[in-house]
Amino acid sequence: MTRFLPGILAMAAIVVASNILVQFTVATWLTWGAFTYPLAFLVTDVMNRVHGPAAARRVVLAGFVTGVACSLIAAGLDATTLRIALASGTAFLVAQLVDVAVFDRLRNGQWWRAPLASTLIGSALDTALFFGIAFSALLPADINTGWSNEAVPLLGQGPQSPLWVSLALADWLVKLGLAILALVPFRIIVRKLLRSGTES
Repeated sequence: MTRFLPGILAMAAIVVASNILVQFTVATWLTWGAFTYPLAFLVTDVMNRVHGPAAARRVVLAGFVTGVACSLIAAGLDATTLRIALASGTAFLVAQLVDVAVFDRLRNGQWWRAPLASTLIGSALDTALFFGIAFSALLPADINTGWSNEAVPLLGQGPQSPLWVSLALADWLVKLGLAILALVPFRIIVRKLLRSGTES
């Protein structure tokens, strides 16, 4: 279990940081949390490559428990914030577990295929679940959250759409970019961990 501890601590730190940073906007459609959360896929994939899918699932569950605890502390009893917390927890758990399964299925291919495909699929699922549950037009908007279903130009340029659609698209585009950029640290970290494992 101690060999999984760095992954568990990294996942917990990412989840806590993302829960805090999601409150601060970079632009109208983006929060700082959009830049930290995708690192969770990097941690999951490194753990999967080095220690296998069972270890990766343990790290995901540790992140989920941390995220639920943070969300419950922040949410209080307000129905809207509890819905957002539910959306966040559901999206995280489902997307990360799908990431683990896809990665494991592709692990014997070229080194970049498993982390890239699993992260892209997991990220798309995470975005769809989170924004679909938390902010879709089927659910009432709550102006107290600072998020609403008001119609705005898509990403400030396109056709009129609910604000949450711009938020979801911007979030997914950041995840897409970071999935590609994360291949470099993935390769470096995995090589270092595998080398140190064979030397010990």
